[in-house]
Formats: sequence, C-alpha cells, structure tokens
Amino acid sequence: MKTLLVLRHAKSSWKDASQRDFDRPLNTRGTDDAALMGAVMRKKKIDPELILSSPALRARQTAELAIADGKLSGELRFDGRIYEASARRLLEVVAEIDDQFEVAMIIGHNPGFSDLFELITATPVDLPTASLSIIELHISSWAKVCPRSGVLKHLFEPKKLKAGK
Repeated sequence: MKTLLVLRHAKSSWKDASQRDFDRPLNTRGTDDAALMGAVMRKKKIDPELILSSPALRARQTAELAIADGKLSGELRFDGRIYEASARRLLEVVAEIDDQFEVAMIIGHNPGFSDLFELITATPVDLPTASLSIIELHISSWAKVCPRSGVLKHLFEPKKLKAGK
C-alpha cells in the first residue's frame, strides 16, 4: 500500500495585477495556513519521504513553510509538469514516483488537484487552499495508480482547524 498526500498551495496574493500567475506569492493568510498545515503534519507524525511541488512561487512557498513547520525530512523536488496540470497529467506524475517511497506528497494547484482527488477516490470535492488530503492507495507500485485506486483517510482544511472542528 502507498500513501499520497495532496496539498493544495495556500492562498496567494493578487495585489499586483501585472504579475505573472507563475510568480504570485502567498498572502499573509496563505503564509499562516501553510505553516499551520506543517504543524498539523508534525503533530500527526506525517512525514512524506518525497515531496513533489509545482515550481510556481506560491507552491514553492507553501512547500517551504510546510516543511519547516512540519520538520519534514522528505526530499523536495520541483516538477514543472505540476503547474497548470490536468488530473490525468498529475496521475502520470504520481505514477512515476520511485517505489522506494511509501509516502509521497504533491503540492500544487486547482482545478487539477480537486480533479485528481476525485479521479483517485471517486469523491467529488473542491479542495480549499492549503488543504491537505491523505489518500491510501490500494497499490503496491506507484506505476499502478489509477482511477478509483485510493480511499480518503483524512482531509485537513485550515478554516476548520482554526475553528476547532
């Protein structure tokens, strides 16, 4: 069995309308929420061995904050295919993860991440920013990941965590 963590990047800033989408940073709430998700991972003893992130600035910042606050020890890699990816493209990225890793995390963007979640779990969802889903995959090799191969184990949403839910 493999475990896939899906972390949608935290809330980004739209302050500079001339800025390229790829270069948008996190806003204050996003910075706080990314750190919060790292703290949740530390508290729940969630430590992915591999972390694949979109190279877009807001995803990079989310990754860096989650790693720092989560004290995560996994290897961080940036993969350009994650930026603006469809669910099918994301499934290809996941399928290429080396089988030495049992727990992997991907960090990126909607709508692809919500679509990937639905593809793997057969559960429709609109993942909020900075949400972390933990999906158990009923596979022995990442190459076998496919539609309906996973079950949602946990979904952590910053807004609900802050409200004590």
